[in-house]
Amino acid sequence: MAKPKRRYVCQACGSISHRWQGQCPDCAEWNTLMEEAPATVFSAKHDLSGGGRAIDFVALDAPTPLPVRRKTGLPEFDRALGGGLVPGSAVLMGGDPGIGKSTLLLQTAASIARGGGNVVYISGEEAAGQVRLRAERLGLADASIKLASATSVRDILTTLGSMESPDLLVIDSIQTMHSDQIEGAPGTVSQVRGCALELIRYAKSSDCALVLVGHVTKDGNIAGPRVMEHMVDVVMSFEGERSHQYRVLRALKNRFGAVDEIGVFAMEGQGLAEVSNPSSLFLSGRDEPLAGSAVFPALEGTRPVLVEIQALIVRLQSGATPRRAVVGWDNGRLAMLLAVLEARCGLNFSSAEVYLNVAGGYRLTDPAADLAVAAALVSALSDRALPRRSVWFGEVSLAGEIRPVAHANLRLRESAKLGFDSAAGPTNGAGKEGKGDFPDYRPMSSLLNLVDRVVGSS
Repeated sequence: MAKPKRRYVCQACGSISHRWQGQCPDCAEWNTLMEEAPATVFSAKHDLSGGGRAIDFVALDAPTPLPVRRKTGLPEFDRALGGGLVPGSAVLMGGDPGIGKSTLLLQTAASIARGGGNVVYISGEEAAGQVRLRAERLGLADASIKLASATSVRDILTTLGSMESPDLLVIDSIQTMHSDQIEGAPGTVSQVRGCALELIRYAKSSDCALVLVGHVTKDGNIAGPRVMEHMVDVVMSFEGERSHQYRVLRALKNRFGAVDEIGVFAMEGQGLAEVSNPSSLFLSGRDEPLAGSAVFPALEGTRPVLVEIQALIVRLQSGATPRRAVVGWDNGRLAMLLAVLEARCGLNFSSAEVYLNVAGGYRLTDPAADLAVAAALVSALSDRALPRRSVWFGEVSLAGEIRPVAHANLRLRESAKLGFDSAAGPTNGAGKEGKGDFPDYRPMSSLLNLVDRVVGSS
């Protein structure tokens, strides 16, 4: 192995010499040559401190035009995106098979194309004739969408490079794309990561809004490498049960807006229809009050959604093991709430089966649902119906206290608009504004107040 050569670098001008000198031959400065550590062959090959091009820095207040969001033509989609599609952004949309991802994107593409936008739709899972058949069924066949069926990223980028960059590029789906520079079948980790990187790079350089459709695992998570979720700007989840009519579009990550907004759609014969009042989907006919039913004003971003929580208590014979079945809520949260009702309120659920259901297939993650679930459980246990036009919200602590929740006034205003005239919640749950819109507000400090009201009501 050859002995590495010594090098001396002038600290004033940066010139390099292979022997020490008292005076730099380039800048004529004295005693500025300093010896550097000898470079090995590996460090010489992987040294990234030189040889590149200088990059330009831009100030935050630079007088350059900011990107303008493009409306999709579907207000519910725009709400979930934070106001519309941002040029140059990359959106990753996941959802269960058959939930309606392709239908939603085809409707969005047709809406933008009818508005004069340049839209390219690449389908890797279906032939072009199959997509056209769906478009004809949805009444979208007249939209000027550039449709193709391809799976080679090289072919796609070559074609896009020879034409005007589109306003919207839809790739359905990223798991079917492949690159000839990467070994492996389509759908492997390396192929998905490499193809997504090339498509996102094109979107950033051409100011094209890119939407990637992604498969999901059996747990509901987006399949593929997790780094793909870091690469894109927006991660969206299209949720819902195929046996139910409604679909919820939820943003899990959004660099251009809030992540707690949702868009609600209903699957109909002509495709996905927007639902401006989601509460109508999740509230059943409530002409007659029933025991074990409570209405909870859930909050999704800035949108209140009223849902019905149903509870059923079945007494068992002595010695039988009771069941705890939950649909639409956290099973562990129910077990904690039952323990609090037994320990703090003296109610006995140990010899009874407990069934809890959120009507309409809705899934609750809001901690403010604790009080509504407790009201439904106490109502079912005592066989006493709650007031017909009442809502319940509040978080329950392990001590049995009712804790305040966020945006109580917003929940009350929405409940009043839908005809509810009674509410129960935390003691400081509603300010003057909320009580003005909702005069019959009963504050509760603990679960004992709830039990007294439900059991003591006639």
